[in-house]
Amino acid sequence: MLKPLIAVTMGDPAGVGPEICLQLLANESVREFATPVVFGDARLLARCARQTGLPAPKRIISEIEWADKCASIDEPAVLDLFGFNVEDFTPGIVSAKTGAAGYRYVEKSIEAALAGQVAAVSTAPLNKEALHAAGIKYPGHTEMFAEKMAAGRSCMTFFSQEMICSLATVHIGYQDVVPTLTTQRILDVIELTAEAVQRVRGKKPRMVVCGLNPHAGEHGLFGRGEEEAIIRPAIEAAKAKGITVEGPVPPDTAFIASKRAAVDAYICMYHDQALIPLKALAFDSAVNTTLGLPVPRTSVDHGTACDIAWQGKANGFSLVEAVRLAARMVG
Repeated sequence: MLKPLIAVTMGDPAGVGPEICLQLLANESVREFATPVVFGDARLLARCARQTGLPAPKRIISEIEWADKCASIDEPAVLDLFGFNVEDFTPGIVSAKTGAAGYRYVEKSIEAALAGQVAAVSTAPLNKEALHAAGIKYPGHTEMFAEKMAAGRSCMTFFSQEMICSLATVHIGYQDVVPTLTTQRILDVIELTAEAVQRVRGKKPRMVVCGLNPHAGEHGLFGRGEEEAIIRPAIEAAKAKGITVEGPVPPDTAFIASKRAAVDAYICMYHDQALIPLKALAFDSAVNTTLGLPVPRTSVDHGTACDIAWQGKANGFSLVEAVRLAARMVG
């Protein structure tokens, strides 16, 4: 029986993406739950394999072969998106060339997903500086997938054994958080998270919504009443739809061990409210996903790590877990 075919984008060539993709392709246990196909450059992966001592890819597929035979692929492979000059760049150095290449791999994976050629997409990291140098202005993968897949609503969510967190706002400055927050936005994130956790964990989740201000506003003492005017109405609307959710909870006590033991998922108001506790607890194992898309998309929860790129030091565990989660979301 064929395992779900998962497109795995190679990420920025100058980062750890090529290295962790090589680890993924060589990991025999991955075949138990998915068939990964790396969307990238075969020559670049071969160069990375020589430099790091990792096994080179065994199966290379051309775009012509992919168009004809993608449905019958039953082993890990590389879809060779030929076009990047593998000798004309330096690993670990951000550039417009590597940013453009990483973006192209993502575009091709989205095309394949929308065409029904793959069941899901898992992404290795991109470098935002490289993207911007190449004239690509998306803040990150989440925004790319949401726009190109025409998602009516979407949110960034992180899965790990320690905790699950969804974000009401993502890659924006703190001064823009309050103007961006709306009751409807928070309700959308609550609903998307409840549906995803139910699908992945197989049970109705117990969820907590964090407050925005210290002490969740403490009845108007801090902030400008955002908890009462914006957040609480979303919680009440979610409860009316049968979702088990509480809050707004003070963020400084929301993530203590005893609370985490009683909570299946958190809804956080801004990026670092979720990412600081998550990375403290599950830096190597957390998986990022975009909810609300027509095709599941997951990602590693780390950056391009250019300081250790192509040195044989990268830990590919998060990419394995991203592919595992993608396969579970398909099923």
